[in-house]
Amino acid sequence: MKDKSIVPTSHEKVMREDDFLVSKTDLKGRITYGNQIFIEYSGYSEQELLGAQHNIVRHPDMPRGVFRYLWDTLQAQKECFAYVKNMSKDGSFYWVFANVTPSLDAQGRVEGYFSVRRKPKPQTIGVVSDLYRKMLDEERRAGSKDACAVSLAVLTELLANKGASYESFILSI
Repeated sequence: MKDKSIVPTSHEKVMREDDFLVSKTDLKGRITYGNQIFIEYSGYSEQELLGAQHNIVRHPDMPRGVFRYLWDTLQAQKECFAYVKNMSKDGSFYWVFANVTPSLDAQGRVEGYFSVRRKPKPQTIGVVSDLYRKMLDEERRAGSKDACAVSLAVLTELLANKGASYESFILSI
């Protein structure tokens, strides 16, 4: 469970070029594996991470709509790319470029999720931060009941204006 007493700070942990954060979750989003780099950036011990919801590292600057899009994509058994701002146990943050895929069993049924995150290109952070700020502003205006819908509407409008799919937009910035 996410510790609500953790206060976000302005201290950024910048990923190294050759870092890959890897984690696996079960169908409910509980962490079943995290590599040493994930453990390092999260600031949690392996024992604290295993069995915890993956949102243990969710930063409050992340709009709900991004995660709704991610889960909708995964439910369709497709991979999803996303820029994510995560929060460490000490309140610091780190940006990642995530690739999340469903893990399938021998019968082709989803048995969990696999995520590999790497250092994002620095120029993408400003673009993504501006978009996420707009999405969060709409979420706050709408309230928790409609937060995901209005947040996704901001993203959908941006994509329509650019004439781009989500994936082509994310991979192009």
